[in-house]
Parts: sequence; structure tokens; C-alpha cells
Amino acid sequence: MKSYKDLDIYNLGLELFYLSHSYSLKLPKYEMYELGSQLRRSSDSVPTNIVEGYGRKRYKADFIKFLTYSWASCLETVFHIEKITKLYPDVIPNHEELINRYNELSAKIFNFIKYVEENWRT
Repeated sequence: MKSYKDLDIYNLGLELFYLSHSYSLKLPKYEMYELGSQLRRSSDSVPTNIVEGYGRKRYKADFIKFLTYSWASCLETVFHIEKITKLYPDVIPNHEELINRYNELSAKIFNFIKYVEENWRT
């Protein structure tokens, strides 16, 4: 692994961020800076924390801490998507697929955390 860009969790997180961001911009104006902002921030936090954690990979505990932040942000993002789907059903037409992809990413991040905990050498 030469870079965080080699991590599947980073690439998937970034791809899902772009999707979530575009959906957040379709919310009504009065939600753009409320629920839309929450979705944008949580979905951005997933790959961003992977990058920051990777930058601290020399310190195993820091790496795990930021991966955990990323995992938590993934869960938060699913929650925001679920709220948007309930309040504005037409904004994210394929919300089940998006939620499933975030759940898959969440599992991958969780498994990577376990891998780092058990195998990472600094």
C-alpha cells in the first residue's frame, strides 16, 4: 500500500460522497443548509478521516481512531439518507441501493479496523 488511494474503502467512500453530495443539492432550499449540510458533512467525513488516519498510520492508535471516525460517519450518513427518504421521497430515487452501498462500506471499514488492530506494525 503506497497511498490511501490504494485503499478500497477510500475509493468507495469518495465515490459515495460524490453521489450523496449531488442528492443533497436537490433538497428544498430551506433544507439545503440543514439536512443537506448534515448529509454533505457526514458523507465527506468518511473518506476524509480515512485520509487523515492514513497520514498517521505510523501511530497505530491514531490510525484506528480515524478509521473509527470514518466508520461512525458512514453510519451517520445512512441515518441522514433515511431521514431524507422519509421526508422527501423523490430526492434520492435509488435510496435502497445507496443505503446498501453505505452499509457495505461500513462493513469494509469495520473489517479494516479489525485488520489494523490485529496486524498493523509500526
